[in-house]
Amino acid sequence: MKLNESQIKEKIEEITAKIKADDNLLAKFKAEPVKTLESLLGIDLPDDIIEKIVDGVKAKITVDRASDLLNGLGSLFKK
Repeated sequence: MKLNESQIKEKIEEITAKIKADDNLLAKFKAEPVKTLESLLGIDLPDDIIEKIVDGVKAKITVDRASDLLNGLGSLFKK
């Protein structure tokens, strides 16, 4: 199966939402990202596609956490 760039971005968004909503799933993803993604997707993708999705999900989780942290800090200074 071959995914185009927009399909990869869509999968990254979908998987990131699932992982962020479940702490156990997040722990599994951190320990075994490829295996976790393959089980979430339910399909076997070529390694290059899986790696793109893994990298995208990792980046999105990191950016979202940093944003949440900064928003929390911003609310401290508003008081």
